[in-house]
Amino acid sequence: MAEPAAILRSDQAVLRRWRTGDLDALDRAITESLEHLMPWMPWAADHGRHRTAGFLAGSHEEWATGEAFAYAITTDGTVIGGCGLHRRIGAGGLEIGYWLHPRWTGRGLATGAVAALVDEGFTLPGIERLEIHHDAAAASAAVARRLGFAEVDRVPEPEGPSTPGEVGIEVVRRLTADQWRPRDRSGMEKPPPAARG
Repeated sequence: MAEPAAILRSDQAVLRRWRTGDLDALDRAITESLEHLMPWMPWAADHGRHRTAGFLAGSHEEWATGEAFAYAITTDGTVIGGCGLHRRIGAGGLEIGYWLHPRWTGRGLATGAVAALVDEGFTLPGIERLEIHHDAAAASAAVARRLGFAEVDRVPEPEGPSTPGEVGIEVVRRLTADQWRPRDRSGMEKPPPAARG
């Protein structure tokens, strides 16, 4: 089964496949980010070192089976967040998820990381669409809009909001391979080549 590269680069960050040796760095990044993550990420409410270790072990298994490809987002060797490509939206598609330590938000790092995932995701055989799913109240939706993901659906969550920051409406944003334009390493769209004359 084809798999993405283990290391991806954006202008400001390096994305690399999670390793079991990342336990301390990931646990620290999550612990320092809990206030920022808990309104949006259900897993943050039950955070603990044992759960982090389980995530790292599970990410290794999911990579091996092709179910998901999870990456650490790093800058200067420091783990500052996580992202991944997940096979949970049916044949021909991958869902993208991402989070950053609050100290690193607002710098274009998430946009660059997601752009690197898009570039890599569309190299995988059979992948025709990528999606980002988020609650309607989530500020991180700006990353999806910035990269050209179009809103295709809004679905009320049957159980209501699952975290305190959510309003309980899942927004589905989609990007197809035909819609994706080359990006530079910061995630900004590259201009078309200059005409020769």
